[in-house]
Amino acid sequence: MKKILLYLPSLIAVMLAVFPFFAHAQSEINQGMMSIKSPFPSFGIAGSTTLTGSAGLITNIIRMLLLIAGAIAVLFVIFGGFQYLTSAGNAEQAEKGKTTLVNAIIGIVIIILSYVIINVVVNLVAFNRA
Repeated sequence: MKKILLYLPSLIAVMLAVFPFFAHAQSEINQGMMSIKSPFPSFGIAGSTTLTGSAGLITNIIRMLLLIAGAIAVLFVIFGGFQYLTSAGNAEQAEKGKTTLVNAIIGIVIIILSYVIINVVVNLVAFNRA
């Protein structure tokens, strides 16, 4: 019985590593990945390919700025979490970390809502132009 318990973790690890190969799900994943369009230069906004001239340029600039702002907000989430985790019982440092985390999450929500608003406006403008 002790030998079985000794080899059980290894057996479970091998089974977890081998079983996904029997699922044959990789082909469906590859097909799904091939259907995804490249985010460049439109960054995923549907109407951006139909907008040309200054309207297309403005939407591309706004999308780039939202992408950069999102990356910065994620960095602030990481920084706030680091501040909070390394406070070591210091209430002031923990409060700084919490404040940074809350502000970063609020920023991410604002950025996502901005993206949605821009997407709706671009689609309406592109639809009205067609």
